[in-house]
Amino acid sequence: MIRALVVDDHPLFRDGLTGLLQTVDGIEVVDSAGDGETAVRRTLELGPDVVLMDLNLPGTSGLEATRRIVAGAPETAVLVLTMVDDDDSVMAALRVGARGYLLKGAVQEEVLAAVRTVAAGGAVFGPGAAARVLRGSNPRAPSESMSRQSRTTSHTYSRSSRSETAPRPHYASADFSSARTKPRPRSSTNAVNTADPDVRPRT
Repeated sequence: MIRALVVDDHPLFRDGLTGLLQTVDGIEVVDSAGDGETAVRRTLELGPDVVLMDLNLPGTSGLEATRRIVAGAPETAVLVLTMVDDDDSVMAALRVGARGYLLKGAVQEEVLAAVRTVAAGGAVFGPGAAARVLRGSNPRAPSESMSRQSRTTSHTYSRSSRSETAPRPHYASADFSSARTKPRPRSSTNAVNTADPDVRPRT
């Protein structure tokens, strides 16, 4: 059973995501929070397996909350779920210890697969984020060379509402937490797909 904590300052989104996760076999939502300070406190109290973290939070930011959670509860994986899509935010989240980074536009299957992946010790980066991780880890390396070195693969879902050629999140099996202190994530050259393609909500 994966124990999850949902953090978002918008009640509608927070309640919707909580409701989604509660319909899925193998996932239990232990609590939710609307600000970073509460997120840190409840994580340290409850010890969830996964924290789904927004970045734009009142008071303590999502990045600072992530840093404190990783420091105080290293067994908990933080999956960033945000509207923010830029290089600085992706790399900042990685450096403070986030295990994954998805945009709120991700479809249901992507979110559920990401939760399972980070809970199992993997890493998840949404469309474009994986390239940013590689680019940020070694900005002087040619992109073609990095592409050959990295065995990161994208997981494709079948969903009628999305194009078959639409970009998909990238899933990696290794822990990227070392990037907080090292300029090059050790696992960026040893990534495999660990997502479950058959995640389905309960009916």
